Amino acid sequence: MADQKSAPWQEKVVSPEKVLERIEPGMSIFLGTGMAEPRTLVKHLMASAQPNLQDLEMIQLISLGDSLSIDARYSKKYRLKTFYSGWLASESIREGRVDLIPSRFSRIPWLFKSGAIRIDMAFIQITPPDESGYASFGVGVDVARHAMEHAAIVVGEINTQSPLTLGDTLVRAEEFDYLVYATEPLIYLDRWPVDEVYDKLAANVASVVEEGSCISFSIGPLYEALGKHLARKRHLGVHTPFFTDALMDLVKSGAVTNRRKAFFPGKSTASYALGTSELMRWLNRNPLVEFQPIDVTLDPKNIGLNSQYVAILPARKADLTGDIALNAGRGNVTAGPGAVQELFAGAALSKNGRTLFALPSRNRKGDANIVLSVADYPYQFSNRESLDMVITEYGVAYLTGRTVRERSQALIDIAHPDDRAELVRMAKEAKILYADQIYLAESGHLYPEKITCTHAFKGDLTVRFRATKPSDEDEMRRLFYRFSDQAVYYRYFSPVKTMPHGRMQEYVNVDYRNAMSIVGVTEESGLEKIIAEARYVRRKDLDRPYADTAFIVDEAYQGRGIAAFLFALLIRIAREHGIEGFTADILAENKAMLKVFEKASFPVKAVLSHGAYELTMPFADKNDLS
Repeated sequence: MADQKSAPWQEKVVSPEKVLERIEPGMSIFLGTGMAEPRTLVKHLMASAQPNLQDLEMIQLISLGDSLSIDARYSKKYRLKTFYSGWLASESIREGRVDLIPSRFSRIPWLFKSGAIRIDMAFIQITPPDESGYASFGVGVDVARHAMEHAAIVVGEINTQSPLTLGDTLVRAEEFDYLVYATEPLIYLDRWPVDEVYDKLAANVASVVEEGSCISFSIGPLYEALGKHLARKRHLGVHTPFFTDALMDLVKSGAVTNRRKAFFPGKSTASYALGTSELMRWLNRNPLVEFQPIDVTLDPKNIGLNSQYVAILPARKADLTGDIALNAGRGNVTAGPGAVQELFAGAALSKNGRTLFALPSRNRKGDANIVLSVADYPYQFSNRESLDMVITEYGVAYLTGRTVRERSQALIDIAHPDDRAELVRMAKEAKILYADQIYLAESGHLYPEKITCTHAFKGDLTVRFRATKPSDEDEMRRLFYRFSDQAVYYRYFSPVKTMPHGRMQEYVNVDYRNAMSIVGVTEESGLEKIIAEARYVRRKDLDRPYADTAFIVDEAYQGRGIAAFLFALLIRIAREHGIEGFTADILAENKAMLKVFEKASFPVKAVLSHGAYELTMPFADKNDLS
């Protein structure tokens, strides 16, 4: 680097007090956002008693509340205007001490350009200029360049701790009217602790992120845990407002290659960095991360250029129709209505794009997060027409194409087990669910979540197996009506023509103390499709603990080994639950099903009676058989 004493920009360096002298009462001052907040200038402004510092407007996209105090002591000196209700500003907004400007983030530059929001001065944090006189915006690009273009006075705060980030980050030192040296360090954010609930929640989110997907990301326990679970994926892409420590780890794992992105391929795209000093060191001159202004990263058209875009968002509450109450307070960065709206629009433009909200089933106080209605909660986001999934630590509720009744059943299935019976009662009272809807109060705690597994079959087919849920009623009915008359006859021993609600809901509400039901599920365009089901029911008419069994596979998926896998899985689970053998009745002409039993690991005794085989399969070890 050249001798800074001889650099032309050095003549612009002044003390913070000199900058404050240029401020006039009533001015609007733009501040850099997040870790790019110009802390030295802000702290001098707060501490100064100069009489000109009165009735100022401080404009900041997102306030971390670190340097700029928003309590009543400074109400005569300045008032904060923010575009975001998250982090620490939400309470002050509700109390009327901070002004919220509702807006899509990508539209903010236009608000500056049009004059709808006036900018008189801009305080921007930058890295030290190089020998050519260029600096970097560092950890916060957001709308800094746009603010500089419309401000009458532009001040740069040089912070030697800021990493030199790459992308649309370079700015000439001569573009600043004044420069000051930072005496305050960067704002660092510790990594979030992750408990068991958030780890399970993140695992469920990761289960719906396919390889090759492009994802949004933010900060908080959900994302801290999610990064670890996504590390098993391949060829992920990143297009997000915020780059974090968890994303850094994910890139280091090799899961993120960005090769399948169409917008800035090969690079993770972001506007901010939020995290630790380790992240700042890693970002310095790192060509893998492309920093772009917020109107670029959150422009839905740009997001939509990336195929398989998955907008992953945290929520505070979700109701039984799919409406959402967004988070507020510390740690909430991504999920503001403006940003969420643009991520949703971008996912809608993306080929095979998807949107999901993730939240624990209960909050820290033990209150339910899946509720009948979010009408009484602040920061509501209603775009249920475009919401694909809601996820808790208890599973995934697929909402696309489902009726309100079907949505309600799916959301109740992922609520906390202790909350489900009351949700069913309220939903029936609100006429969302059928008046005769069955719900087994113990089913939530008995649900055998641990049996869930995934297996690949012939023809590049991946099937996920899990226990049946009450919300499977409609999809199981669809499976029934896809069967031929012959298949129905094989399964039910009679020419059953209909499967009404009353009969099917009894079938899918399983008493897991005495029975087991497993469905095989594929995912097509973000929708669950049940293609197979197997179950056993304990027999009460025998002295030994045997169970009667039956299973069926969608005819379009037969011949790939699904039945054999499903049967072996059912046997393993039955043995773990103390079942000593299976019995089954199979029509003599049902050769395919007979072969499944014949190929099993245990010998089968078959007795032909009235055109059907009565099969008995003891689970004794082969060495014990005589």
